[in-house]
Amino acid sequence: MLSFRLLAPLAAATLALSACATTPYTGPVEVTRFVAPSAGELGRGTIAITFAEEMSNVSARNAFAEAVRAELTKAGYTVVPEGATADQTAAIRTSRTPIVAAPVQRQGPVSVGVGGSVGGGGGSFGTGLGLGVGINLGGGREGPAANTSLELRITQTGGETLWEGRAQLATGIKSPYAVVGTSARTLAAGLFKDFPGGNGETVTISVKKLQGTK
Repeated sequence: MLSFRLLAPLAAATLALSACATTPYTGPVEVTRFVAPSAGELGRGTIAITFAEEMSNVSARNAFAEAVRAELTKAGYTVVPEGATADQTAAIRTSRTPIVAAPVQRQGPVSVGVGGSVGGGGGSFGTGLGLGVGINLGGGREGPAANTSLELRITQTGGETLWEGRAQLATGIKSPYAVVGTSARTLAAGLFKDFPGGNGETVTISVKKLQGTK
């Protein structure tokens, strides 16, 4: 699992390679949503944000909580402090996983592999790193290095699930959307675009179309 606090140093190291004139890779946001028959209860009353699993990276946790809070407010909810009593609960789950780098070419541009593991555990952000990044020193386009996802489940008091959604975004090391705050806002904006959306639908949204909603 790729830690946000380790992404910036990797990006800096990449930029330090003056011969590496690649174009940062940013994929579209892919969103899948499921809407319960009782969707009429969505977007009204109070809602509390919680996390489905512990996040040791505090800055990433705060960034995703704030991004989701902003979108819930736009959707019509009154967001109460975490742990407070509310009509509904929004449970967040986030992750960032590495994308395997392309194999080293025997001929042509040199490829540099960066990888390692830090920390332990199998949780979300901040628990470890397992990344292979291919840096093409011959120029061209940067490939995707990591996939960041945001999952959200909205339930009523009593446990009935009203809505579930998942948004994911693949980025390269040098993409501005690899930064935690930007990726959190972009994924949340994609997840709530045309909320609540169609049941079982999967849509692909360009990050440029979400810039004005962040």
